[in-house]
Amino acid sequence: MAEETIFSKIIRGEIPANIVFQDDTVTAFRDISPQAPTHILIIPNKLIPTVNDVTAEDEQVLGHLFVVAAKIAQQEGIAEDGYRLVMNCNKHGGQEVFHIHMHLLGGKPLGPLLNQ
Repeated sequence: MAEETIFSKIIRGEIPANIVFQDDTVTAFRDISPQAPTHILIIPNKLIPTVNDVTAEDEQVLGHLFVVAAKIAQQEGIAEDGYRLVMNCNKHGGQEVFHIHMHLLGGKPLGPLLNQ
């Protein structure tokens, strides 16, 4: 079994977070070090360490991440202008917490995805 992360504790309410959405499947909260005016992390309540660990049984959960992202973007008022969804995988991909999570970023023009 994968090691518990700080996100597991946020899901259970053991560590405070500015939660904007939570149901039985996912939890979404504001990033403590935002990279855009709107920066929300959307995570499955089930611990999946990296995208490499996703299995077919996780398809419904991952689809729900996107449904929740669209709902939050509407609530935050950024859906019409646009936003970015980012998932990092492992060290070279920039993953810092090994519990998959989607970054919802918006509220300003975000520019190119990568600086070349």
